[in-house]
Amino acid sequence: MDFNIESRNTSTVIQIQSEKLDTHIAPALKSELVLVSGKGEKNIILDLQNCLYCDSSGLSAILVANRLCKNAGGTFVLCGLNEAVERLITISQLDTVLKITGSVVDAEKMIS
Repeated sequence: MDFNIESRNTSTVIQIQSEKLDTHIAPALKSELVLVSGKGEKNIILDLQNCLYCDSSGLSAILVANRLCKNAGGTFVLCGLNEAVERLITISQLDTVLKITGSVVDAEKMIS
């Protein structure tokens, strides 16, 4: 499995287990996000601490998560970014759109 999903009190945490969030993983992640959202979860934390690389399909999956949470009246938080992924998000100007924090613990504080 390329990601781990854990339901918590106020949110669902999805932790990417792979070093790359790319065309091999992003479609499955998008499907999982739609399923999680469809079950009524409106707060999603995407933990990328194991992820060293992200491409445009990975960014697309991140934006899908953000939109699903926003449409449900919830919160999407991205956390655990390494330098390369953080740079990509900044270059894409998504740092102005997304809630980003260092850890899952900090992300949960943003939601509760």
